[in-house]
Amino acid sequence: NRVDESIVLPSGTGQDTRIVVFAEGETALRAEDIADEVLDGEDLEDLGDDDNAAKDLADETDFFIAEANLMQDIGRYLGTVLGPRGKMPTPLQPDDDVVETVDRMKNTVQVRSGERRTFHTRVGAEDMDADAIADNIDVILRRLFTDLEKGPQNIDSVYVKTTMGPAVEVPA
Repeated sequence: NRVDESIVLPSGTGQDTRIVVFAEGETALRAEDIADEVLDGEDLEDLGDDDNAAKDLADETDFFIAEANLMQDIGRYLGTVLGPRGKMPTPLQPDDDVVETVDRMKNTVQVRSGERRTFHTRVGAEDMDADAIADNIDVILRRLFTDLEKGPQNIDSVYVKTTMGPAVEVPA
């Protein structure tokens, strides 16, 4: 039972999320104001030719969004770089609003279980208040309960920690 979920946090992540949009035309113009970087078809080909630049972009970026008509080119040029990192773009359908999608992604975290039974994800920042972090944790746990076979019985313990601080167990 592997889990691979994108979860929108109600109180946000408390940190900057880097989002790159692959788009052309009007969608690209609208995305320039809100996304960290907007790339078009030409930039995509250039990244396909330069493996190191593509790897750097993949490592620096949290989420990718792409117009649906560019997804085939992204698979061709960047599939070998983005696929293994789990960062293939979220397709943007023609009737989807790019600004709304980017705003939603800025408050999104990725929860994945690989070979292990543990999940690690960002739930907030140190300067957020405890209630906001508790709301974020509650949303993540509820989503995991629905995804896991035995629901809450699959979760043994929950810990919260700052980046360099000690782990603190959250009482059930």
